Amino acid sequence: MEKVVITGLGVISPLGNQVDPFWEGLTTGKSGVSLIDAFDTSKHKTKMAGSVRDFDAEGRFGRKEARRMDRFCQFALAAAEQAWEDAGLQLEQVDHERLGVYVGSGIGGVGTLLDQSAVLQERGPDRVSPLLVPMMIPNMAAAMISIKYGAHGPTLAPVTACSIGNTAIGEAFRLIKMGGADVVFAGGSEAAITEVSLASFGNATALSARNDDPERASRPFDAKRDGFVMAEGAGIVILESLSHALRRGAHIYAEVIGYGASSDAYHMVATHPEGYGPYLAMKWALQEANLQPQEVDLISAHATSTEIGDRSETVAIKRLFGDAASRVPVTANKSMTGHMLGASGGVEAVALIKSLQEGIIPPTINLEEPDPICDLDYVPNLARKAQLSVGISNSFGFGGHNAVIVLKKYENA
Repeated sequence: MEKVVITGLGVISPLGNQVDPFWEGLTTGKSGVSLIDAFDTSKHKTKMAGSVRDFDAEGRFGRKEARRMDRFCQFALAAAEQAWEDAGLQLEQVDHERLGVYVGSGIGGVGTLLDQSAVLQERGPDRVSPLLVPMMIPNMAAAMISIKYGAHGPTLAPVTACSIGNTAIGEAFRLIKMGGADVVFAGGSEAAITEVSLASFGNATALSARNDDPERASRPFDAKRDGFVMAEGAGIVILESLSHALRRGAHIYAEVIGYGASSDAYHMVATHPEGYGPYLAMKWALQEANLQPQEVDLISAHATSTEIGDRSETVAIKRLFGDAASRVPVTANKSMTGHMLGASGGVEAVALIKSLQEGIIPPTINLEEPDPICDLDYVPNLARKAQLSVGISNSFGFGGHNAVIVLKKYENA
């Protein structure tokens, strides 16, 4: 079986639209959450989000092409371009029949759907764009990446809610491991900060309403947390077989050594209170990696800042790690980015890779009064230097979807 490595990274995020500013924001404890200015929030319970700023789609893709893509698709293609360039790949180096794309979105082109629904109501059916359906369907990000790079290999758009990024990376890892591809784009994208999404999550009492202090609203594991903060962006990595990467002399960031997926089989939106599904996904990911829990140096938590979610993830970690649970650092990127929904896993994979490379653990900011049930080492408020070799990243989604990946720092032979 092939070993699988990561050779390219791409990020669009509330902390920056390149990997370097994103990573600098994480390690300095910067919040990307701010008041929403894209539409009127006066009637909404929540008025803030982790918005992507300074993203010039027309400047990047040209006006005609930009207008043919929903915002989630623009983000995905921009992150994919970054990852491809970072990997140093050239089209003539790659067998296009063995180049794949595993990129998903939880909600897809909801912005386009809302815009065209308004056109239908105001101007009639003859004025609705014929591109509505291809622009809104969640597989279009993967399709556009495939079209740009001539990727004739397997192309998949997993829809596992907020675990999409890890599902995509994990399934791409398995594909390459079994010899089905040489190179795969993998990750997720989301652009769902719209009036209807904000209203729906708000009415479900899932969102923080700390509108007077947006930067401190996302506070995983804190006793005064009151919900998550919506965010948007994209995170995409390039996975390659080790043999392919070595043949072309690629810079290798990390090795993917394990993947676990499970279902809570419990509730449409609520996490299993005992964290059974997350426990299984972590257990199976470590089994594939042939590791014991005490060999893990860092956990990148799903940690959305909801009461039940943070507690159940803590319970799951304790169940699997036992006595080692109190010794392994746990970090929560969403304290700074907000919850990027289907983009979270891909973005957090990039953060974990940077941690392994640089020996720095981003903090969990806004952790001021720990929930007594959440009593692990969450690296509160300040980044920490550490010797890191192996990390796991957790992603969980509505419907009980759980996906966990295990990454290892790559050491040159």
